[in-house]
Amino acid sequence: MRIAAGVEYDGSAFCGWQYQDHSPSVQVAVEQALAKVANHPVRVACAGRTDTGVHGVGQVIHFDTDAERSEFSWVRGANSNLPYSVRLLWARPVDETFHARFSARRRAYRYVIFNRAIRPAYLHRRVSWEYRPLNVEPMQQAAQYLLGEHDFNAYRAVACQARSPVRTLYQLDVVRRGEFIILDLNANAFLHHMVRNIAGVLMSIGAGEAEPDWARQVLEQQDRTLGGVTAPPDGLYFMGVEYPAEFALPNMVGADPPGQFGF
Repeated sequence: MRIAAGVEYDGSAFCGWQYQDHSPSVQVAVEQALAKVANHPVRVACAGRTDTGVHGVGQVIHFDTDAERSEFSWVRGANSNLPYSVRLLWARPVDETFHARFSARRRAYRYVIFNRAIRPAYLHRRVSWEYRPLNVEPMQQAAQYLLGEHDFNAYRAVACQARSPVRTLYQLDVVRRGEFIILDLNANAFLHHMVRNIAGVLMSIGAGEAEPDWARQVLEQQDRTLGGVTAPPDGLYFMGVEYPAEFALPNMVGADPPGQFGF
């Protein structure tokens, strides 16, 4: 039997989603918790691997098991064995053709910038702090150059292992809510550090260090070394995944869960 599940996590204490020898990962925490419920080792595949410090609101996984458990039992049992910073939100059986990564049509990320002169306290590691006053209007103008299908080589990490840098960005909204500036991105897939590199370029433009057209110039040069600073992982949230309707899974793309806790 193949089970799909939704996972939420605070990435502050983890080295990222994927297993690492040197420090704790979200993947290991989830696999160990599910193994206790299934009474056998469990390996999970995820929709999108997140880096150190990146948070998950709507991560989706799948795993195979011979254990017969109710949807409630998978969720309740896993959560009783997970640290408080990781929760299973839902679980349901899916067809064996489903794959958390390869069946995904779209993925959504949110980048949250806290824009004031003083570093925040209670939002530490949950937002990206920027002390320079940011003008949202030129950031919005710059974002328009990145929409559509492009070669995003200049907006990915040098060490990115994706075979192709071509991605389709369907949405890149920049909105100010008081001292918060929200970047919402929706694409067919994302490259390593793609969101953080886009955020870094837009923040430089918002601070008046470059004109909005610089975002287009970086894109066309296709050279990561000309792409500006990579924004911190703090404040980056993997919001959700969209799958074909045939799998009947919750669609988190376009939802607004972080509105629950202030931004």
